[in-house]
Amino acid sequence: MSRPIRVLNVAEKPSVAKSVATILSGGTNFCPSRLSHSQYNRIFEFHYTIRNQPCEMLVTSVTGHLMEIDFDDRYRKWNSCDPAILYEAPVKKFVPQDKLNVKKTLQDEAKHCQWLVLWLDCDQEGENIAFEVVDVCCAVNPRLDVWRARFSALTSRDVYQAVQNLVRPNKWLADAVDVRQESDLRVGASFTRFQTQLLTNAYLINLNNSANAHQAEGDRNHVLSYGPCQFPTLGFVVERYWEIQAHEPEEFWTINCSHTAEEGTATFSWMRGHMFDYSCAVMIYEMCVEEPTATVIKVLDQQKLKNPPFPLNTVELNKRASWYFRMSSEHTMKVAEDLYQSGFISYPRTETDSFAGNTDLHAIVQEQQEHPVWGSYAQRLLDPEAGLWKNPRIGTHSDNAHPPIYPTKFSAGESRWTQDHHRLYELVVRHFLACVSQPAIGAETKIEIDIAGELFSVSGRTIIAKNYLDVYRFESWGNSTIPKYTFGQQFVPTTLTLDSGVTRPPPLLSEADLINCMDKAGIGTDATMHDHIKKLLDRLYATKDANTRFAPTKLGEALVMGYDDMGYEELWKPSQRSRMESETKEVSVGRKSKSEVLASYLQDMKAYFLDARLNQVKLKEAMDIFFERSNRSAGDDHRAVGDTVRRCGVCNDSDMVLKRRPDGNFMVGCLGFPQCRNVVWLPGSISEATVTTQVCNSCSPGPVYMIQFKFRMLEIPPGYNVNHLGCIGGCDEILRHLTEICGTGSRNPSSVPEGEDLGHLLVMPNKQAQGRVLASTAGKPDILRVTVLPRLFNPNVLSLAEEIHKMKMQEKLQYHVLHVGNPAFCAQLIPIITGEESSIHARVAISLYGKIV
Repeated sequence: MSRPIRVLNVAEKPSVAKSVATILSGGTNFCPSRLSHSQYNRIFEFHYTIRNQPCEMLVTSVTGHLMEIDFDDRYRKWNSCDPAILYEAPVKKFVPQDKLNVKKTLQDEAKHCQWLVLWLDCDQEGENIAFEVVDVCCAVNPRLDVWRARFSALTSRDVYQAVQNLVRPNKWLADAVDVRQESDLRVGASFTRFQTQLLTNAYLINLNNSANAHQAEGDRNHVLSYGPCQFPTLGFVVERYWEIQAHEPEEFWTINCSHTAEEGTATFSWMRGHMFDYSCAVMIYEMCVEEPTATVIKVLDQQKLKNPPFPLNTVELNKRASWYFRMSSEHTMKVAEDLYQSGFISYPRTETDSFAGNTDLHAIVQEQQEHPVWGSYAQRLLDPEAGLWKNPRIGTHSDNAHPPIYPTKFSAGESRWTQDHHRLYELVVRHFLACVSQPAIGAETKIEIDIAGELFSVSGRTIIAKNYLDVYRFESWGNSTIPKYTFGQQFVPTTLTLDSGVTRPPPLLSEADLINCMDKAGIGTDATMHDHIKKLLDRLYATKDANTRFAPTKLGEALVMGYDDMGYEELWKPSQRSRMESETKEVSVGRKSKSEVLASYLQDMKAYFLDARLNQVKLKEAMDIFFERSNRSAGDDHRAVGDTVRRCGVCNDSDMVLKRRPDGNFMVGCLGFPQCRNVVWLPGSISEATVTTQVCNSCSPGPVYMIQFKFRMLEIPPGYNVNHLGCIGGCDEILRHLTEICGTGSRNPSSVPEGEDLGHLLVMPNKQAQGRVLASTAGKPDILRVTVLPRLFNPNVLSLAEEIHKMKMQEKLQYHVLHVGNPAFCAQLIPIITGEESSIHARVAISLYGKIV
């Protein structure tokens, strides 16, 4: 016999490791084990034979994902960079602090093993965790022979079959999860930082009216998270809410007819349905009243079948648990996972709704024969003479990994189970028994009658055989008897009435409706849908009432409204996410690479992000509808993050961002403030400034993003355009001149009375260096701004003063000097013009890209 090899087996959870070890060690509840570096992840040891190879088996576990993905430390702090950079910033996978002991255990054991067998859950997420384990173990023992155990239930049959049919792990499946993780990180982080920094300090976000009674007012740490799947999910809730709000009740009319005979009463429905035109409805009704005799024009007898449900997948499990028990999807999956790990049901995360042809369905039914409630039905199913058995219907969904959910072990109820454990186990069992049963059979009769040319109909049903409905108590299909009618028979209706009604809006989305919307749109996976729904409640974007119906909070509605007003449905509707999920499936089967899908998707989402940032006023306008403005941001200017213009050339560690100062003027400052005080002052005449995606081709080191400026027309010299695409890197002569001319000082609101025009007087040298006055006034302003170009020249002060004084006398102007560029010249000029030196409020400054003299 060959020498035993040492095999390290790694499961996804401690309970799964214990179940696998118990089964493979002989089925007893006792299997020798020892402690590891992590107190929750014991190591089980026993001997076993795999493919005639003697093995020393070590079975241990991780606890879910062993690694996390995040940005490099340089980009992890919110103020470290422009959120737009997060679409290209380096990311890394690493073992977090709380998992280091698990890593140490795996590496210590892997050093002395020849094989690594991965018992992670057999879905995409499990495959990704498997490769995390591989990376950690192979880092210390690259010679490990790596295998994958594929199983769908923690039963002896499944575990034995898996260990004797080991396969190689599938990198494509792991890559698909990497795509989802990295794209969610980049998109989520960029939009979360953007909308949190834009809105949290700007508004008093009071959510006391929510079910959570959360008070976020004054909370600077309140994060307005954005998720690429979370927001389309919220979009479904908001869109239904808007549909309800937009509904205008409209009155309609319908004709109802009934006929009572010995066998009972038949209530006929008008085949027109209803009419919104009252006069037309009255006219038709009067015709029927004048000729009330009804003639039977159609008698249709036919057999009707009510089919049993398709085999149970995760989406249906969540929907039905919500319908029948009002259980949330998040709680449903938690209970289902517990039942799976205890060996009572198969793996609960599956898209598949068809059983494979080689599945031993009879054996599954046999397990349930002794149950005190449905055991007798299981016995009837297995009795060929009863004729109750029918192979399950074939669905249209498959994940090619797991079968539908089915019971794997008999239980009449466990002592530790909660009521929801009992309910969910019962649902899985009854659903499976229904799947392998004959459909219910009914005899249906449809009658049509004619009254004065108007058609009415009624249907009756008699149940012939309930079949699967005998066990599936969650559905009903009742009898509805009507009198017997024959073709050509005539009778006078017992009642014939014209009734009115009012149109009603659709109801709020229930949790089952929301899951259905996500499933149809192709967003979320069977493993993540419940988590996205839970986040809507946790983030206070939506509430859920006692009937499991969802409504948006003011915050949730405002955010969706803001993006909708921008014209970007892609940010709150499912199209982009659906595309990404579809391409992720292409990665999982090897038809597309991880890199190409990521590059394409992130390119699109970055474009949406940059456009959204340019239109951020729409978000604020939407928030204005629901929340009051806050005055916090005025005192926190240096910490308020704007759009990145370039990397700081002084500290080389942080970004330079565009900011609006408390006085209303703009600047470009370093995010490293107060440690780094690098700043670029911009002209005080700027009214609007927005960082664009266009990069300057002249300035280095780059990139240096161009800024779109808008200047106040009356505060810049004639000949300059109010709109200017500029660069702060030093190459822009126009921006430099305007900074010199206009200065960077405060536009002190107290100096400019509200509602009065601001004139502009520019003093600049002529060719003879004598100086001349260029006046640009709006009407006859009460206040005139005098600017002297800060250049070295020696104009004739007296002649210049006379010219200004002449204008003063003609237009009766009150001169108020706000910005002056040449202090020596103005010291001579001002007293001559005004004659009252003490009355002048002059701010003397020369601005040369951040230097104030």
